[in-house]
Amino acid sequence: MDKGVSHRLHKWEVALGIVLALVLLSGGLSLQSQAALAQDVVRLHVLANSDTEDDQALKLLVRDAVLAQATEVLRGVTTQEQATQTLGNNAQAIEETAQTVVDAQGYDYGVTVSLQFEDFPTKDYEDFSLPAGEYLSLQVIIGEGKGQNWWCVAFPPLCTTATTDIAVTAMAVGLDEGEVALITKQEGYELRFKTMELWGELAQYFE
Repeated sequence: MDKGVSHRLHKWEVALGIVLALVLLSGGLSLQSQAALAQDVVRLHVLANSDTEDDQALKLLVRDAVLAQATEVLRGVTTQEQATQTLGNNAQAIEETAQTVVDAQGYDYGVTVSLQFEDFPTKDYEDFSLPAGEYLSLQVIIGEGKGQNWWCVAFPPLCTTATTDIAVTAMAVGLDEGEVALITKQEGYELRFKTMELWGELAQYFE
Protein backbone atom coordinates (compact mmCIF):
# COMPACT_ATOMS: atom_id res chain seq x y z
CA MET A 1 0.00 0.00 0.00
CA ASP A 2 1.23 3.49 -0.81
CA LYS A 3 2.72 5.16 2.29
CA GLY A 4 0.65 8.30 1.71
CA VAL A 5 -2.56 6.31 1.57
CA SER A 6 -1.54 4.33 4.65
CA HIS A 7 -0.80 7.55 6.53
CA ARG A 8 -4.16 9.05 5.61
CA LEU A 9 -5.97 5.88 6.71
CA HIS A 10 -4.13 5.96 10.02
CA LYS A 11 -5.21 9.57 10.59
CA TRP A 12 -8.81 8.64 9.83
CA GLU A 13 -8.62 5.71 12.24
CA VAL A 14 -7.27 7.97 14.98
CA ALA A 15 -9.97 10.56 14.31
CA LEU A 16 -12.73 7.94 14.36
CA GLY A 17 -11.33 6.54 17.57
CA ILE A 18 -11.42 9.94 19.20
CA VAL A 19 -14.98 10.55 18.02
CA LEU A 20 -16.08 7.14 19.30
CA ALA A 21 -14.46 7.78 22.68
CA LEU A 22 -16.22 11.14 22.96
CA VAL A 23 -19.55 9.60 22.01
CA LEU A 24 -19.17 6.84 24.58
CA LEU A 25 -18.13 9.34 27.24
CA SER A 26 -21.09 11.57 26.41
CA GLY A 27 -23.43 8.60 26.53
CA GLY A 28 -22.10 7.46 29.89
CA LEU A 29 -22.47 10.92 31.38
CA SER A 30 -25.97 11.21 29.94
CA LEU A 31 -27.10 7.95 31.49
CA GLN A 32 -25.60 9.03 34.81
CA SER A 33 -27.53 12.30 34.59
CA GLN A 34 -30.80 10.45 33.97
CA ALA A 35 -30.09 8.08 36.85
CA ALA A 36 -29.41 11.03 39.16
CA LEU A 37 -32.65 12.67 38.07
CA ALA A 38 -34.54 9.43 38.68
CA GLN A 39 -33.34 9.50 42.30
CA ASP A 40 -35.37 12.66 42.90
CA VAL A 41 -38.75 11.87 41.33
CA VAL A 42 -41.63 9.40 41.47
CA ARG A 43 -43.69 8.99 38.31
CA LEU A 44 -47.43 8.37 38.13
CA HIS A 45 -48.49 5.73 35.61
CA VAL A 46 -52.16 5.03 34.93
CA LEU A 47 -53.09 2.15 32.61
CA ALA A 48 -56.61 2.03 31.15
CA ASN A 49 -58.56 -1.18 30.80
CA SER A 50 -58.66 -0.83 27.00
CA ASP A 51 -58.52 1.72 24.20
CA THR A 52 -62.28 2.18 23.90
CA GLU A 53 -63.47 5.76 24.23
CA ASP A 54 -65.30 4.97 27.47
CA ASP A 55 -62.31 3.24 29.06
CA GLN A 56 -60.01 6.10 28.10
CA ALA A 57 -62.41 8.61 29.61
CA LEU A 58 -62.54 6.50 32.79
CA LYS A 59 -58.74 6.50 32.91
CA LEU A 60 -58.70 10.29 33.02
CA LEU A 61 -61.24 10.39 35.85
CA VAL A 62 -59.14 7.93 37.84
CA ARG A 63 -56.02 9.93 37.02
CA ASP A 64 -57.54 13.14 38.37
CA ALA A 65 -58.63 11.49 41.62
CA VAL A 66 -55.32 9.71 42.19
CA LEU A 67 -53.23 12.75 41.31
CA ALA A 68 -55.22 14.93 43.70
CA GLN A 69 -54.89 12.42 46.53
CA ALA A 70 -51.19 11.79 45.91
CA THR A 71 -50.51 15.52 45.86
CA GLU A 72 -52.31 15.92 49.18
CA VAL A 73 -50.61 13.05 51.02
CA LEU A 74 -47.21 14.19 49.74
CA ARG A 75 -47.69 17.75 50.97
CA GLY A 76 -44.61 18.71 52.99
CA VAL A 77 -42.54 15.74 51.74
CA THR A 78 -39.09 16.84 50.58
CA THR A 79 -37.22 13.72 49.44
CA GLN A 80 -37.90 10.76 47.18
CA GLU A 81 -37.29 8.43 50.11
CA GLN A 82 -40.02 10.13 52.12
CA ALA A 83 -42.29 10.15 49.08
CA THR A 84 -41.78 6.42 48.54
CA GLN A 85 -42.60 5.62 52.15
CA THR A 86 -45.63 7.92 52.18
CA LEU A 87 -47.04 6.55 48.94
CA GLY A 88 -46.42 3.00 50.13
CA ASN A 89 -48.28 3.71 53.36
CA ASN A 90 -51.16 5.24 51.42
CA ALA A 91 -51.28 2.82 48.48
CA GLN A 92 -54.35 1.02 49.84
CA ALA A 93 -56.22 4.30 50.38
CA ILE A 94 -55.28 5.50 46.88
CA GLU A 95 -56.44 2.19 45.44
CA GLU A 96 -59.75 2.57 47.24
CA THR A 97 -60.16 6.08 45.84
CA ALA A 98 -59.51 4.84 42.31
CA GLN A 99 -61.90 1.92 42.82
CA THR A 100 -64.60 4.30 44.05
CA VAL A 101 -64.30 6.30 40.83
CA VAL A 102 -64.57 3.15 38.72
CA ASP A 103 -67.57 1.87 40.67
CA ALA A 104 -69.31 5.24 40.51
CA GLN A 105 -69.08 5.15 36.73
CA GLY A 106 -70.84 1.78 36.65
CA TYR A 107 -67.87 -0.44 35.72
CA ASP A 108 -66.96 -3.73 37.36
CA TYR A 109 -63.21 -3.38 36.77
CA GLY A 110 -60.82 -3.95 39.61
CA VAL A 111 -57.99 -1.50 40.34
CA THR A 112 -54.46 -2.28 41.48
CA VAL A 113 -52.09 0.34 42.89
CA SER A 114 -48.42 -0.37 43.58
CA LEU A 115 -44.95 1.14 43.51
CA GLN A 116 -42.87 -0.26 40.64
CA PHE A 117 -39.65 0.49 38.81
CA GLU A 118 -40.54 0.96 35.14
CA ASP A 119 -38.86 1.99 31.91
CA PHE A 120 -40.37 5.15 30.46
CA PRO A 121 -39.88 6.78 27.06
CA THR A 122 -39.02 10.45 26.78
CA LYS A 123 -42.10 12.49 27.65
CA ASP A 124 -42.73 16.15 26.86
CA TYR A 125 -45.21 17.95 29.06
CA GLU A 126 -46.43 21.50 28.67
CA ASP A 127 -43.76 23.10 30.85
CA PHE A 128 -41.07 20.44 31.26
CA SER A 129 -39.76 17.14 29.87
CA LEU A 130 -38.28 13.96 31.29
CA PRO A 131 -35.73 11.83 29.43
CA ALA A 132 -36.23 8.14 28.77
CA GLY A 133 -35.03 5.73 31.44
CA GLU A 134 -36.00 3.75 34.50
CA TYR A 135 -38.01 5.55 37.19
CA LEU A 136 -39.88 4.58 40.32
CA SER A 137 -43.58 4.97 39.62
CA LEU A 138 -46.92 4.83 41.39
CA GLN A 139 -48.61 2.40 39.02
CA VAL A 140 -52.40 2.33 38.73
CA ILE A 141 -53.86 -0.52 36.67
CA ILE A 142 -57.55 -0.35 35.76
CA GLY A 143 -59.10 -3.69 34.85
CA GLU A 144 -56.88 -5.53 32.38
CA GLY A 145 -54.58 -2.54 31.95
CA LYS A 146 -54.33 -3.06 28.20
CA GLY A 147 -55.28 0.47 27.10
CA GLN A 148 -53.15 3.50 26.35
CA ASN A 149 -51.19 4.79 29.31
CA TRP A 150 -51.11 8.16 30.98
CA TRP A 151 -48.03 9.14 32.92
CA CYS A 152 -46.73 12.20 34.67
CA VAL A 153 -44.91 12.98 37.93
CA ALA A 154 -46.42 12.37 41.36
CA PHE A 155 -43.37 13.71 43.22
CA PRO A 156 -42.49 16.50 43.02
CA PRO A 157 -46.03 17.59 42.02
CA LEU A 158 -44.93 19.09 38.71
CA CYS A 159 -48.14 18.09 36.92
CA THR A 160 -50.23 20.23 39.27
CA THR A 161 -47.77 23.10 39.59
CA ALA A 162 -48.17 26.42 37.80
CA THR A 163 -45.68 27.14 35.04
CA THR A 164 -44.07 29.94 37.01
CA ASP A 165 -43.46 27.63 40.01
CA ILE A 166 -41.94 24.61 38.23
CA ALA A 167 -38.35 25.51 39.10
CA VAL A 168 -39.14 26.42 42.72
CA THR A 169 -41.14 23.22 43.25
CA ALA A 170 -38.44 21.03 41.71
CA MET A 171 -35.56 22.59 43.64
CA ALA A 172 -37.50 22.39 46.90
CA VAL A 173 -37.28 18.60 46.78
CA GLY A 174 -33.63 18.27 45.82
CA LEU A 175 -33.31 18.86 42.08
CA ASP A 176 -30.35 21.15 41.47
CA GLU A 177 -30.24 24.09 39.09
CA GLY A 178 -28.68 21.97 36.34
CA GLU A 179 -31.42 19.33 36.55
CA VAL A 180 -34.12 21.99 36.50
CA ALA A 181 -32.48 23.66 33.50
CA LEU A 182 -32.32 20.24 31.84
CA ILE A 183 -35.96 19.22 32.27
CA THR A 184 -37.21 22.68 31.33
CA LYS A 185 -34.83 22.68 28.36
CA GLN A 186 -33.33 26.06 29.13
CA GLU A 187 -30.90 27.58 26.65
CA GLY A 188 -27.72 25.56 26.50
CA TYR A 189 -29.34 22.36 27.76
CA GLU A 190 -31.36 21.32 24.71
CA LEU A 191 -28.49 19.34 23.15
CA ARG A 192 -27.66 17.67 26.46
CA PHE A 193 -31.29 16.62 26.87
CA LYS A 194 -31.37 15.25 23.32
CA THR A 195 -28.24 13.23 24.00
CA MET A 196 -29.80 11.80 27.17
CA GLU A 197 -32.94 10.97 25.22
CA LEU A 198 -31.05 9.11 22.51
CA TRP A 199 -28.88 7.17 24.94
CA GLY A 200 -31.85 6.31 27.13
CA GLU A 201 -33.74 4.94 24.16
CA LEU A 202 -30.64 3.04 23.02
CA ALA A 203 -30.24 1.46 26.45
CA GLN A 204 -33.92 0.44 26.47
CA TYR A 205 -33.53 -1.10 23.01
CA PHE A 206 -30.64 -3.33 24.04
CA GLU A 207 -32.38 -4.32 27.27
